[in-house]
Amino acid sequence: MTELKIVLLEGDGIGPEVVSEAVKVMDLLEEQTDLTFAVERADFGGASLDHHGEPLTDATVSLVKDADAVLLGAVGGPKWDDLPPDSRPERGLLRLRAEMGVFANLRPARFFDSLSDSCPLRPELTKDVEFLFVRELIGGIYFGEPRGISAEEGVRRGVSTMVYDENEIRRVGRVAFEIAQRRKKHLVSVDKANVLEVQRLWREVMSELSADYPDVTLEHLYVDNCAMQLVTRPGQFDVVVTGNMFGDILSDAAAAMTGSLGMLPSASIGASGGLFEPVHGSAPDIAGQGKANPLAMILSLGMLLEHSGGRADLAALIHESVNAVLGRGFRTLDIASHGGGEGERVVGTVEMGAAVLEECRARLAQK
Repeated sequence: MTELKIVLLEGDGIGPEVVSEAVKVMDLLEEQTDLTFAVERADFGGASLDHHGEPLTDATVSLVKDADAVLLGAVGGPKWDDLPPDSRPERGLLRLRAEMGVFANLRPARFFDSLSDSCPLRPELTKDVEFLFVRELIGGIYFGEPRGISAEEGVRRGVSTMVYDENEIRRVGRVAFEIAQRRKKHLVSVDKANVLEVQRLWREVMSELSADYPDVTLEHLYVDNCAMQLVTRPGQFDVVVTGNMFGDILSDAAAAMTGSLGMLPSASIGASGGLFEPVHGSAPDIAGQGKANPLAMILSLGMLLEHSGGRADLAALIHESVNAVLGRGFRTLDIASHGGGEGERVVGTVEMGAAVLEECRARLAQK
């Protein structure tokens, strides 16, 4: 019997809706396998601001630090956009990552063949393509000092500082190299070393690290070239490692290329524990309407089971179940063909979650 201590942070917008569908899968696994979940819930982001006056409370920090993993729905929304920058929901997310020490963000980009009509790229470019971004998460320009907006002689000036030390680069680099060793032994490091000094250090450290992993081929790409290559030759990538801002932008672009942000999960890992969340955000325009795609959230649960639970078998069960449901034509609005494709069945959040749940149940019964 294995017990996982999980903190659920439903957050804002569509967060509670998609988390609810993932919890149903957790309940099924607890019922049908030797895995149990000890679950705690806490307010986070805008919901925490409304109830506690801050986006992340010290009590919630204590909870997550004592947990095996955190499952997060979404954060932010226009309701809180006019707050001072340090009080907005997104600052709670940055603090959460820092407090947990999760320095490596893993974002898989999977091109499901059944969603080829939803992908903006030609099918021949994306068939059987799957790659993984390893994004440094708690350093770089989002955390660097000095930062802020000042005024001198009536002229406003904004400053944000991109800074990395070699230890920060090395630790995320090791994660990327070790993942590459378990995959196709090809690692692409993305930087802007031709312009930025901090990025020259990034390239130097990655090159130094490669000596410790002689079985992995290391390739360097400038970020602008990488962006172009992602949309022209996505099949060349397997593992991509980059800094915080570049990883944020490129992984979201890759998510859109796969058909929808609603399809992409993520894992943030560090020395212990892990933070697991979909990349789609809070989508306030459809919150509460039952239209949200829960698949990224369910797939994030799969990543939690693999990376924090050591249960690659159950992670594979979830991925295969999602693939099967898509293959049968189930679609939420974000992944439906324009006007509805042949054989497609457009469903809402709860119906899509139920389809995955029943597929998981059927596969577990066969074991």
